Amino acid sequence: MSECACVFCDIIAGRVPASFVYRDDRVVAFMDLRQAVPGHVLIVPLRHIPDLYALDEATAGHLMAIAVRIAKALAADQRPAGLNLWQSNGEAGGQEVPHVHLHVQPRRVDDGILRLYRHGLPAPSDRPSLDALAERIAARL
Repeated sequence: MSECACVFCDIIAGRVPASFVYRDDRVVAFMDLRQAVPGHVLIVPLRHIPDLYALDEATAGHLMAIAVRIAKALAADQRPAGLNLWQSNGEAGGQEVPHVHLHVQPRRVDDGILRLYRHGLPAPSDRPSLDALAERIAARL
């Protein structure tokens, strides 16, 4: 393993095998070893970046641009009913590998994965609470 014990760094360095979809001078994309659904792809920066908070905007933009390209390729190949693009950050967010990455997953109706609102959508929040929260977040941008 690498000094930081990061499996993605080991994949990038060629120490761990992967099935690559894409590679350039900033990111790689490869098939997730644990295919939640057929076609589940991970997009990973070449540079070790532990989480979203450490991600610079240029790399973030490039990750998204490649995600769009991969999503279109998956759509052409898999003909999915939908697609999820997601990123987990931190333990509470479900991040399992401490190297920022995007998941691209083609979806089928009733494929049994990733139901955000298992019991229906939450009730709408009251406008004053939303306005106050929006103001606090905006002040930190």
